[in-house]
Amino acid sequence: MANMMDYLDWRGDLTFQQSEFNEVDNLLLAQLSYVDFEGIVPALGSPGCIMAKEASELFFQQHDEKELLASTSLLRMCPFVFKKMAQSRRFEAIKLSNYINTIDESLQKQFSAITIELDAQTLYVAFRGTDDTIIGWKEDFNMSYMSPVPAQIEAARYVDEAVGHQYTQIYFGGHSKGGNLAIYAAVNCSPSIRERIKTVFNNDGPGFDRKVIESQAYQEMRQRIRTIVPHSSIVGMLLEHEDQYMVVKSSQTGIMQHDAITWEVLGNRFVTVNNISGRSRLLEAALKSWIDKLDNKEREQFVETLYKVFDEVGVKNLTDLSRDKLKKMREIMKAFGSMAPENREVLWRTVKILFQESNRIIRSWRRSSLT
Repeated sequence: MANMMDYLDWRGDLTFQQSEFNEVDNLLLAQLSYVDFEGIVPALGSPGCIMAKEASELFFQQHDEKELLASTSLLRMCPFVFKKMAQSRRFEAIKLSNYINTIDESLQKQFSAITIELDAQTLYVAFRGTDDTIIGWKEDFNMSYMSPVPAQIEAARYVDEAVGHQYTQIYFGGHSKGGNLAIYAAVNCSPSIRERIKTVFNNDGPGFDRKVIESQAYQEMRQRIRTIVPHSSIVGMLLEHEDQYMVVKSSQTGIMQHDAITWEVLGNRFVTVNNISGRSRLLEAALKSWIDKLDNKEREQFVETLYKVFDEVGVKNLTDLSRDKLKKMREIMKAFGSMAPENREVLWRTVKILFQESNRIIRSWRRSSLT
């Protein structure tokens, strides 16, 4: 089935004046946040901008295509999505600026964003989702007991500095954690920016804790939030949501549906289905029940203990885990065995509760399906 790359073949010759901004454009622009624009796009606070066509040419002068494709990262196709965008009439002249990419292990923060000018009045702010770093994934887990996390605070600060007064139509968006950051930034940025936001796109991003959802600022923004998830969404089902979501078909199964390039497209719209899969509904119920069984201290202990294991065996990113998997697994099991008994107990108890809640939810679902 067709995806956003096919969309560029179908609609890439049409300018935004000929065909207005749409949901597929949103997903394409969100993918740009995953591209390493260091030294290419002016940094946050620096003057000037660069057009997409020129930025793409510079990027591929600095990066070997074969090496990019050889990467094991789920994000390896993002530079090639950008390349095709930059070759299209629709996107070649968009202006990129205010690039930032920060990874701070001491603050347990992974944050990256870029502003994209579509025309003199229209801006799309793209927030990067979780990248290949363990710090980035740890920050995601931190959301289960910490609010706000450092990247969320940074997102609100970023837009206050990056968004100029001349833009009358502003879109925020991101994929995975980037969608969560887009919502948080929209809810917590300055009122002068907030009133100009047209839509916030959350592309399969996790939710928030109940306090954020119930806040007045969130409720005021809620009607402008568009959450889009694949049929077998996992990441997008995490934590609390109150916004309605669009469910799109994917050419993949399971967790691989989180990869946005697998989302099916027809014309300038996603191919949709009525609801998320039964497995996603079960997973959502099980994870929420699991989290509810743990207090904030227990959640923190679990995340910190798990992170210590990865740190001890020298795992800094997901690529490290993919190299010599058997060796890494032996090292991880050895680290589990040598940890302090109280830390080991935290891990086993938390995992046990997860399995218990999952089994309870499955049994309940089976009983209800028989009646």
